[in-house]
Amino acid sequence: MFDIITFGSATLDVFLKSKDFLVRKEKKFVTGKGICFPFASKVDIKDVFFSTGGGGTNAAATFSNQGFKVAYCGKIGKDIFGEKILKDLKKFKIDTRFVLETGEKPTNCSIIFSFGKDRTVFVYRGASEILKKKEIPWKEFKANWFYLAPLSGKLANLFAPLVNFAKENKIKIACNPGNSQINLGKNFLKPILSKIDILILNQEEASLLTQIPYQREREVFKKLDEMIPGIAVMTKGRGGVVVSDGEYIFEAGILPSKTIEKTGAGDAFSSGFVVGFIKKGDIPYAIQLGTANATSCVQEVGAKAGLLKKGQPWPKVKVVKTKLK
Repeated sequence: MFDIITFGSATLDVFLKSKDFLVRKEKKFVTGKGICFPFASKVDIKDVFFSTGGGGTNAAATFSNQGFKVAYCGKIGKDIFGEKILKDLKKFKIDTRFVLETGEKPTNCSIIFSFGKDRTVFVYRGASEILKKKEIPWKEFKANWFYLAPLSGKLANLFAPLVNFAKENKIKIACNPGNSQINLGKNFLKPILSKIDILILNQEEASLLTQIPYQREREVFKKLDEMIPGIAVMTKGRGGVVVSDGEYIFEAGILPSKTIEKTGAGDAFSSGFVVGFIKKGDIPYAIQLGTANATSCVQEVGAKAGLLKKGQPWPKVKVVKTKLK
């Protein structure tokens, strides 16, 4: 019996830094800025760093670090990137019996161009998104919890089967859906979301799901509370986090820290929150552990290097509780 099984992508992240990367304002880009480097030329790289990532394995690392018995279920390619991911999972004492290998597509890969505290990420969605329902060893799943990281691309087709299986087998569900899942449509999502115990979204995802501007927080949470029976969490980046249990709102800011690299911070908060809630059933404690885990994560390069370990001391952010009207 596992404490928790995680689902989502498994990725090799390649971090690149160069003094030749330039930021330029350009209206054509969604963010109004673009990262540039010389065309048809060699670009010197100052630093290069390799690390495993992906929402499914990042969350699994947090759970294992906190003493949980955890397995990861996903798909990797039969290549050196896949070998690196398997080796890393075993290093974190994550059970790999549900990891499938394929020669159909290479392992997922992200190239991360860092510039100061920001970065641009080139994403290749490879083997992870071609995991099929018929390939999953459903009969072997024995767990108290499922954790669903963003299921991108075709992997979103597994959202309903995973949630339904968990519900039918009395497995609790924590879910951090991405845009691919949210874009499945309101009518499709309604019966799925009604089975979720913990739903974690960033403010853009919360707005997309509820069709309410995220600035109107109380309205967003009123809608989320109608959609799910459990706990709704909305992260706001440097604005902190807001959580609702349907009766009360819990709000917290962020902890002061020196950010080195923020890849994996969202996964670190989400999985840390779930750890805290499973351990104590207390939302303020869950917020504090999630926040501390994310803060520790961004102080190292790579999504797993800075994650908190069981017994490690960590600072606590102030949590304010108010009645949800």
